[in-house]
Amino acid sequence: MTSHQSTQTMKPATAAKKLGVYLEATPAEFREGVVTRAELNALQADPPQWLRDLRRDGPHPRPVVAQKLGVSIAGLARGGVTEALTTEQIEALKQDQPEWLQKERATQAEVRKETARLKARDAEQS
Repeated sequence: MTSHQSTQTMKPATAAKKLGVYLEATPAEFREGVVTRAELNALQADPPQWLRDLRRDGPHPRPVVAQKLGVSIAGLARGGVTEALTTEQIEALKQDQPEWLQKERATQAEVRKETARLKARDAEQS
């Protein structure tokens, strides 16, 4: 009895998330089809120009925006940022340092500090 190896596919939204890009900014042929695991691996290994441009200039999805600003996704929402931002917009926010961004960065720093404290405590107890 032979077993058939089925090709793993994913929705474009899943592939965009794995690639770290905003789905709505991807080419139509990417958004309208399905992506196989092999195609995803090929895109990651040798990204085409459109993917390199998206990763460099955006628009970026919220998780990437949050990471670039050093805040949480919830912090973005509290700051009123609900849409994808370009690299230029992110850099402008970093330069302007609005009050909400300063507050959310401080909150994120406290969260990291507490996480490190708990990790050290747990390591001591082990």
